[in-house]
Amino acid sequence: MGNCCSDESGGHSAAGGTGAYVANPDNGHNEAIDALLKSRGYNGVYSHVELSLSAASLRDRDVLSKSDPMVVIYSKGRDGSLQELARTEVILNSLNPKWITKYTIAYHFETVQNLVFRVYDVDTHFHNHDVKMIKLEEQHFLGEASCTLSEIVTKSNKSFTLDLIRGEQSSGPAQTQTSGKLTVCAEESVSSKTTVELRLRCSELVSKDLFSKSDPFLVISKFTENGMVVPICKTEVIKDDHNPNWKPVSVNIQQVGSKDSPLTIECYDFNTNGKHDLIGKVQKSLADLETLHSTGSSANLFIPAAVGPNSQNKVLKSQLFVDIFFEKTQHTFLDYLACGYELNFMVAIDFTASNGNPRLPDSLHYIDPSGRPNAYQKAILEVGEVLHFYDKDQHYPAWGFGARPIDGPVSHCFNLNGSSDYCEVQGIQGIMTAYMSALFNVSLAGPTIFGPVITSAADIANKSLMKGERKYFILLIITDGVITDLQETMDALVHAADLPLSILIVGVGGADYKEMEILDGDKERLESTRGRVAVRDIVQFVPFRDVQSGDASVLQSLLAELPSQFLEYMRLKRIQPTL
Repeated sequence: MGNCCSDESGGHSAAGGTGAYVANPDNGHNEAIDALLKSRGYNGVYSHVELSLSAASLRDRDVLSKSDPMVVIYSKGRDGSLQELARTEVILNSLNPKWITKYTIAYHFETVQNLVFRVYDVDTHFHNHDVKMIKLEEQHFLGEASCTLSEIVTKSNKSFTLDLIRGEQSSGPAQTQTSGKLTVCAEESVSSKTTVELRLRCSELVSKDLFSKSDPFLVISKFTENGMVVPICKTEVIKDDHNPNWKPVSVNIQQVGSKDSPLTIECYDFNTNGKHDLIGKVQKSLADLETLHSTGSSANLFIPAAVGPNSQNKVLKSQLFVDIFFEKTQHTFLDYLACGYELNFMVAIDFTASNGNPRLPDSLHYIDPSGRPNAYQKAILEVGEVLHFYDKDQHYPAWGFGARPIDGPVSHCFNLNGSSDYCEVQGIQGIMTAYMSALFNVSLAGPTIFGPVITSAADIANKSLMKGERKYFILLIITDGVITDLQETMDALVHAADLPLSILIVGVGGADYKEMEILDGDKERLESTRGRVAVRDIVQFVPFRDVQSGDASVLQSLLAELPSQFLEYMRLKRIQPTL
C-alpha cells in the first residue's frame, strides 16, 4: 500500500505516535452503612488491565510492499452498538506487527465487557496524520476479531489468540474468510495491587445523641475529575465512644489515583434509620496521612461552612490520628485466576406452590411462548452470563426444592435434570432446559426450606477442597418466599463459611423478605445453634423486583462482591496464588 520500505522495527513510530490510552475508571459491617456507600457510588473490587496487541499472517493488500496495519479497539454494547476506545499506531510494511501502543481498561468482574478489534491497512497518504484523524472508511479493512475481557484474563498466561475474520458480500449469503491471527495480552497494573493499610482513631468527638455518646464510624472518599465525591472504604461502627480506635482499613492506591490525590475522611454518628449525623471531616491525601503518622501529629476535624462568600469552616477540637500507615502489595483476584483458580456456578430453584400454576400466565414459573424469560430464567441468564467464563468445563450442579417429584414425597433438594445419580447439567442452556423440563415433571408443593440445598453445595465444595482443586463455588438460590427453616439455614451457612463458597439469594415475586435479610450478615455475623459465629459473610440477598425496576445494576452489585469474598477466603486460609 504505497511505496514505504521501512521494516517493522523502523515502522513502530513511523506514523501516528505511540501514546498509551487509559480508560476512565469511573467487622462491624452493617446494612445501613452499605446502603449509604452504594447510594454514593461505592462498588466492588476492580483492577486496571493493560492490553497489548500483535498479529500474524495478515492479508497483504499492497502491490510493491506489505500492508501498513493499525488496530482500532471498540467496546460492544448489549444492543450491538460499538464505541471506539482507542487506536494503535500504524506499523509500516509488516504482516506480523507488534504494536507498541497499549490500552488500559478497568476490569469489572460483574459485567460482560465485550471488545471488538478491527485491523486496517492504512493508506500512504495518512501516514503522517494523527491516528485519531485517520478516516477508516478510506482504509482497507483486513479483518475483525471479538472477545470478552473475561476470556482474556482467565487464560493462564493472560494471552488470547483470535482469528481475524473478513466478511465478503457476494450474490449469495455472506461469506467469511480468516485473514490472519490477532493476539491480545493482558497485564494487570502494578498499582492495582498496591494498598495502604491505615489504622485511624479520633479524640474528643462531640456527642450527637441526647442520652448517650455517639456511635462513630469513618467513610473515606475520593474526588472524581468532575468533582463528585465517591466512597472507597469505611470502618466499623464503635458504640458509645468519643475516643474511637478503629480496626485497620485498606485503601487501594489505584482506586484513589495516587498518594497525592485528595481524600475526604468523614466521621459519622451511626443511626439505625440510615440517616447518619456528620460529626466532622478532614481532607487529606495519603501522603498527608503518611506525614501525620511519621510525625505523630494529628488533624482537626471541621464542619463544612454554610453556603456564602464569607463563610468559613468550623474547626472542632476533635482530632484524627494515624496510628498505622503501612504500604504493601497484595495478591489480587486476577493473580489467582492466572494460577488456575476457577469459579464454579451452582443453582437452586424454588418449586413451591406459592409460585402459582406454571401453565397460567400469572405464575412466576410461566414459560412465555414468545420467548420472554420469566424472573427465574432472567436471574439464571443474568448471573450465568458473567460466571460461565470462569468455569472451564461448565458442568453446573442444578437443584430444585419444595416440590414433589413423580410418585415421590416432597423433596427439598432434588436434581433438576431428573437423575437420581448426578446433579450436573452442561452449560447455562443445560440449566434452562432442565428447569423447563422439571416444571412438567414435578408437582409444586412446599414449604420453603434452604438447608438441604446449602448442605449439598457445601458438600461439593468440601470434596473439592479435600482433593486440592483450585475451585471456588457460587450457589445461586432463586426463591419466591420466606424460608421456614431459618435456624437450620443459619447453621448450614455458619458451616459453609469455612469453605470456598459464596451464596447469592434472589427473591422473586412480592413477598416480604425481611427475614431473608438476616441471612445477609451485614448487620452482624450469623450464629449457629451451638453458638458458633460465622468466620465471614458469604451471603448476598436482593429482591429481584429491584432488578426488574431498572437495568441489571442490582444483580451486578451482587456479583461485584464476589471477588472480595473470594479474596477474603483466600487470605483467611492463607492460600497464595502459586502455579
